[in-house]
Amino acid sequence: MKKLLLTLFIGLLSIHLIGCSSIISNESPQKQANTQEKNTEYKRIEVELVRPSDGDTIAVHYKGNRESVRFLLVDTPETSHPRLGEQPFGKEAKEFTRKLVENAQKLELEFDIGPQRDKYGRLLAYVYVDGKMIQEELLKNGFARVAYIYPPNTRYVDQFRAIQKEAQQKGIGIWEIENYAQEDGFHPEIIDSKEKKSSQADEDCVIKGNIGKEKIYHTPDSPWYEKTKAEMMFCTEEEAVKAGFRPVKP
Repeated sequence: MKKLLLTLFIGLLSIHLIGCSSIISNESPQKQANTQEKNTEYKRIEVELVRPSDGDTIAVHYKGNRESVRFLLVDTPETSHPRLGEQPFGKEAKEFTRKLVENAQKLELEFDIGPQRDKYGRLLAYVYVDGKMIQEELLKNGFARVAYIYPPNTRYVDQFRAIQKEAQQKGIGIWEIENYAQEDGFHPEIIDSKEKKSSQADEDCVIKGNIGKEKIYHTPDSPWYEKTKAEMMFCTEEEAVKAGFRPVKP
């Protein structure tokens, strides 16, 4: 009788364990890993702001010392670089960061698993203002590009690239100008080249369009050309006609 009861007990225990095992196995290892990653909270250290330095750099009080903090994985245009000078959108990025850090009730740093300082001695960190990460905000608004990716400090690089892609598609900030922001940095010469071409085109477009009771265009040979105030400029007479203008009567 005892043997029968023992056998029944072992059988029921086996069924129970198999059932539990099947429940656990319903969640794939990948899903379990993702859940664990999602629930991971990385340590943040609260610091006191000294002053904003640039779009991607601030000065803080950290462990009793004044420290410069360089934002990990992003790069904003320069405002006063000794070699590069001031770059387009540099002032806008600096002002954006300044407002965030100066208006924050709580300023925090989060370090990655790699080096905590760069070759200049600056702290490398993800920076939070009232729970929002500044890197993400800069990327969302088109004031920064994803850059300086040095493993193992790459915790949020995929996340940052996804945000950057959205800003690129919207064409905002540094992405307003094609090829200004590139893999190797910012290229103000692209803007200078485009402005030069535009200026050259304006010089070639000498036909004046005047809008009164009628839309009339004047070529340099027209008798009233010098006295005509141009409200529109055209490069060819065909272009003026397409815009609804007629030539001045002789």
